Amino acid sequence: MRPVKKNVLFICVQNSARSQIAAALLNELCGDHFEAQSAGLEPGVLNPLAVEALQERGIDISRNKTQAVFDVWKSAQHIFAYVITVCSESEAEACPIFPGVTTRLHWSFPDPAKFTGTHAEKLAKTRGLLEEIRAKMEEFCAEYCELDLQT
Repeated sequence: MRPVKKNVLFICVQNSARSQIAAALLNELCGDHFEAQSAGLEPGVLNPLAVEALQERGIDISRNKTQAVFDVWKSAQHIFAYVITVCSESEAEACPIFPGVTTRLHWSFPDPAKFTGTHAEKLAKTRGLLEEIRAKMEEFCAEYCELDLQT
């Protein structure tokens, strides 16, 4: 019997890069255990650097839409086992409390929208960010998949 997937929501400010990357990587790395979505406090436009960096790894988010965290909450289609903010501490404070959430985590990552330099330099920084997020996802999968197997 297949285990029931736990729903995970990643939140950043614009849902344009960090939360999109985190959701895509979690779905790739631990898709058997988790189903990840992403949302933003003030949804913006998908960051082309995030799209490009993920495409280099064979993950296509180019058709993803940005969505507001409050719209996700209002739709109430999911109870999230984990809500993970991937923005700065001050930005994370504006995140709503989701009813029924078991665990709320915060992982601070830099915002690719604030990267400076040439396209190549910004893409290199975005690749570095992707690797930081990937490492965190691998830790999360190792820890929480093991916990799920024990329960």
